[in-house]
Amino acid sequence: MIESILYAIFAVLGLGFLVFIHELGHYWMARRQGMRVEVFAIGFGKPIYKWEFQGVQWQIGYLPFGGYVRIAGMQKERGVDPMRIPDGFYGKKPWQRIQVALAGPLVNIFFAMAIFVVLWFVGGRDKNFSEFTHRIGWVDPKSALYEYGVRPGDVIQKYEGRDFQGFRDLMISSLMNHDRPSRLEGYTRDYLTGNTHPFDYTLKPYEDPRSVKDKLSTIGVLSPAQYLIYDQKTPSSYLKEIGLQPKDRLVWVDGEVLFSSKQLSSLVNESTSFLTVERGGQVFQTKVPRVHINDLKMNVIEKAEIDDWQHEAAIKGRFQDLFFIPYNLSPSCFVEGRLEFIDEQDQIKAFGSCERCAYFHPLQEGDRIVAVDGQLVSSAYELLDLLQTRHILVIVDRDPDILQKTLWTKADAQFEDFSSQDLNAIVSSIGTDKPVDSAGQLHLLNPIVPKPLTEIPLSSSQQQQLNKDFAHSKKAIEKRVQDPQKRGELLGELEKNQKKLVLGIPLKDREVLYNPSPLNQFGSVVEDMSRTLTSLFSGDLSPKYMSGPVGIVHGVQQSWMLGVKEVLFWMAVISLNLGLINLLPIPVLDGGHIMFSLYEVVTGRALRFKTMEKLIIPFIVLLIGFFIFVTYHDILRLFSKFF
Repeated sequence: MIESILYAIFAVLGLGFLVFIHELGHYWMARRQGMRVEVFAIGFGKPIYKWEFQGVQWQIGYLPFGGYVRIAGMQKERGVDPMRIPDGFYGKKPWQRIQVALAGPLVNIFFAMAIFVVLWFVGGRDKNFSEFTHRIGWVDPKSALYEYGVRPGDVIQKYEGRDFQGFRDLMISSLMNHDRPSRLEGYTRDYLTGNTHPFDYTLKPYEDPRSVKDKLSTIGVLSPAQYLIYDQKTPSSYLKEIGLQPKDRLVWVDGEVLFSSKQLSSLVNESTSFLTVERGGQVFQTKVPRVHINDLKMNVIEKAEIDDWQHEAAIKGRFQDLFFIPYNLSPSCFVEGRLEFIDEQDQIKAFGSCERCAYFHPLQEGDRIVAVDGQLVSSAYELLDLLQTRHILVIVDRDPDILQKTLWTKADAQFEDFSSQDLNAIVSSIGTDKPVDSAGQLHLLNPIVPKPLTEIPLSSSQQQQLNKDFAHSKKAIEKRVQDPQKRGELLGELEKNQKKLVLGIPLKDREVLYNPSPLNQFGSVVEDMSRTLTSLFSGDLSPKYMSGPVGIVHGVQQSWMLGVKEVLFWMAVISLNLGLINLLPIPVLDGGHIMFSLYEVVTGRALRFKTMEKLIIPFIVLLIGFFIFVTYHDILRLFSKFF
């Protein structure tokens, strides 16, 4: 708590510093041009502290956001024409006024560039791989993109005609409420064979299924790829039991190469079994549905046979609660035919084709099941016994250099450093009499029994936080989602997440060094700002997503927790935004004063002060209104958990 307050104070001071150097630029240039400076203020409102230096009143206001330099003649004095004050702002030549107006924004712009140079010189910032990868981590199974065949691990090369820079491009688009289609270009990749195939789709955005209050859009990509690395020096006895070691990276689970925690969660929570099957003297591996017997159509004889197997295996519990596979089996595990599902959709899902599934081969009559989740079986009652417990097969990569930082530009290529040949060697031996537990840097862990999230041992504080997050999410859905159908779906998903299965392995992403050239960083911020302003004025972006002083201070406070480099970066970004926004040709801003002066240069006559006032006052009202609006939404976001 004390640390957060301290960081908040630092954030306020940082923002105050940016305002100070901005106003210092105006002050220095005004004095240089012979203008009389009356007040130099940091903050607005009644001064809490003031002093006089070199004929200037310096003061600090009780509202620490913003500031100003008041030059003689900038405010109308009774009976005095501002244009006739020799040492006043409007008493000087247009080019002198332009220099004064430009000085503040230019100081902010040069300061930002200096920070970018410093960050580049010291080696850049430590960031997560997921922020810059071009690989997809998870695709919404209900999206058009999924129907087109795009899957986790596929690569995005261009988005909306521009080179794809990272998943921040998609995040920015998700804030823009529009129905314009987006073009996505890239290629699909088979990580077992190395085959690739280009794709180019134009997709209509739809409401992001994760959004609760705000209608954010998505094209179906819900997560970037990430490394899944176990990074604890002292594994628990449970993790030692399954063979997990520090720095292990999870690369394969139950038939699929891993790309994200969302994909891992989906695999862990699907009810399947990984079988080893013999067909015509050949052995292969496949995944089959693991379903409740009550979901299958069975005659009396078939049920009686399974009931006998239950007694032989000494499996406790009710018959209808047993798990089985949708095939009729002989006592020696030969497939005698398929079993029908009660639900037709389950039937289609179980026996339909599975696009890009490396291990999905529907069983045929005469096949013999030789192993379940890597454990050998010789009888149907043994198979039935193994089916009652969900087991997860995991292959890890033990690369000793996995935690060494690499440049963000190289991280994508290094993502698939593991050998597909070694992976195939291990997988093809699962459930055989000659299993291969390791090949190269890849190692097969002992089968893992997933546990419900509620059964994972947590500290009291972690449990309290988990309960608090659940209550907050539930309250938010009930209050903010008006559509009864969507509200029911989201509440159901929330309840499901509470009961979801997990491996109980704490995982982290890989860190990369993000160190583009200063010019690239500068250009990136300018491009982002340009896109934001364009979307704001076109109506694609709601102003409520803009950050005011409260949001900016909160953002800088959060960056303090990530380190000094992150603070410096955000200070540079804010400074650059402050400088560029002030150059906009809006009367109340520095750009407005430049515009008035340029008008005088072009026409040879100055605007009347009353005319300038009429132009400036409406924009002051709009600016104050905008300030109140964004501050209100900043506070809502900051304290949303209490609303």
